[in-house]
Amino acid sequence: MSLAKVRSALQTLRYDKPYFVPSLWAEEDPETLSPVQVDPKKFYLDAIDWILSQPKADIAPTENGEWSRSAVIYNLFPRLTAAFDHNQNKRIDVEPDEKLRETGTFLKCIALLPYIKRLGATAAHLLPITSIGRDGNKGSLGSPYAIKNPYKLDERLAEPALNLDAETEFAAFVEAAHHLGLRVVLEFVFRTAAKDSDWVKEHPDWFYWIDNRLHDRSPQHRSGLVYGNPIFSREELALINAKVSAGDFANLPPPSELYRSFFTETPEKIELVGGRYIGKTKSGRECRIPGAFADWPPDDTQPPWNDVTYLKMYDHPKFNYIAYNTIRMYAAELAQPKFANKPLWEKIIGVIPHYQEKFGIDGVMIDMGHALPSELKREMVKVARQKNPDFAFWDENFEVTKKSVDEGYNAVMGSLIFIGHQFNELKRFLGFFAENGVPIPFFGSAENHNTPRNASRFGGGEAGANYSKFIFSVCCVFPTIPFIHSGMELCEWYPVNTGLGFSPSELQRYPSDKLGLFSEESYNWTGGNGVEPIIPFIKRVLEVRKKYEKLITDPTPDTMTVLDIPDSPVLAIVRNGFGKKLLFLGNANPTAPTEVSIPIQSSKPELEDALSGETYSVADGVLTVRLGAGESAWFEI
Repeated sequence: MSLAKVRSALQTLRYDKPYFVPSLWAEEDPETLSPVQVDPKKFYLDAIDWILSQPKADIAPTENGEWSRSAVIYNLFPRLTAAFDHNQNKRIDVEPDEKLRETGTFLKCIALLPYIKRLGATAAHLLPITSIGRDGNKGSLGSPYAIKNPYKLDERLAEPALNLDAETEFAAFVEAAHHLGLRVVLEFVFRTAAKDSDWVKEHPDWFYWIDNRLHDRSPQHRSGLVYGNPIFSREELALINAKVSAGDFANLPPPSELYRSFFTETPEKIELVGGRYIGKTKSGRECRIPGAFADWPPDDTQPPWNDVTYLKMYDHPKFNYIAYNTIRMYAAELAQPKFANKPLWEKIIGVIPHYQEKFGIDGVMIDMGHALPSELKREMVKVARQKNPDFAFWDENFEVTKKSVDEGYNAVMGSLIFIGHQFNELKRFLGFFAENGVPIPFFGSAENHNTPRNASRFGGGEAGANYSKFIFSVCCVFPTIPFIHSGMELCEWYPVNTGLGFSPSELQRYPSDKLGLFSEESYNWTGGNGVEPIIPFIKRVLEVRKKYEKLITDPTPDTMTVLDIPDSPVLAIVRNGFGKKLLFLGNANPTAPTEVSIPIQSSKPELEDALSGETYSVADGVLTVRLGAGESAWFEI
């Protein structure tokens, strides 16, 4: 067993320098948030022994990954979530100190599992942990989404002091998680690859190539003479949008002839020059692999993603270029079985079974799954569920529609991350699903690794913390999947990445070399955010949610109502079913208290708030509640 191998390797650990961990890692309920000096050998052995001392959890099977519906997710990026300044020199050292890393590792993630379990999570969702390419990398460590080889793990996630490879340490993590009853879900990107992917030398025909003399377009310019997403006229854009909206993919407008001329045929010879693959075509043209860019809309203004490129899902000489109609909205003339790049598809289809067989993972989150051919997605789901009928598929999709269910998914990201902080939009969003039902579970979170943090909203500080409480409580009473983006519980305000929802000034304020997705950073595990963590609040809300889980996870419209309270910052939701009736009241104002009076039909003269335990009188059929800034209350009526 891999956990036994890790434990055995720890027995030989020698480390004579002072070594600190957060008190939150070392103690169940620390009195203060502070660095605690420990013997690393004893600390990690004690963590493993505590896990093994717990009765082995019985993870109840469901069908086709439907356990997702009642899951509580803790989302971690191992390299960042488990990073800490262990030697207290005021920085995160990239290179290991006496073979112990300060960036996050699987060993440290194992030590975090008791904390994650006590928080109330039932599943650990890991951002990509695979090997990372170098060509075009941002920051000092590179993005986990620049996947060099999806079959290999990032060796930086292993502790050199243990003399074990990353695979053994990850297997130990999965084993420990399962022992505690936590399912493990990995995130993959199958649509793109690092520009220096291991597959380039063996399969250059799986990639697009452009003339090596071309420069990449800078963020400040929109010149069509350099490489970037193709530029379309206003008339072309109107036609493209109209045809795509109508589901008409025949004769989609192509990019300009100039843009298409940037691309070359597959090179005959390839060399790695200065960390970049350079090819030479049969005609002697020197070429390179281009960066990717946003797949939709066709006029997206983002600069190229210089650390990844698109894989060539279909091979057709007329469509030998990267554009909206070859990477997502596939042209009808291209998306035909005879043009499918079958060897590439087979390689992609084999990734998930590899991790099922080798590590026993319980599900996957597919990033950019919307851009994969439907036939490929169906085969991926089929093969994975042949190995494990209860395997879960999650989709990084902002739309909550039945289409994802039809494709085999169990959950989607959803769009709360965009509108959770906009009260009127939030009411409309929840009201729509209350009237129509929730066709597929979506993540109950207003932040992820690409967005501003909850705790940074409304000026941050106490207001940000109050908003974090409000939106988490909302997500736990509605049929969403509570999603704790690691650091949210600490009221972490600094973003992991600036991919979604940031202003131009914020993009300048948070350069990639200072973002945890690309460089060595850590969370404020020992305080310093100016506010108290909301860990006790999260635990309490999840305890109450568990009590009413059957009702709360019911997606049918007759179980939920969003009440309209004019001119009030209070969000009122009623959940009704299975012999229970819940009234949720949440103050969306994170800076000021408010009072609300709700007419209710209840035979009870008094109602108790399930969160605080406080009792309120019902006078003449009216419940009056005073809510603090961002505060919520749950009543069984």
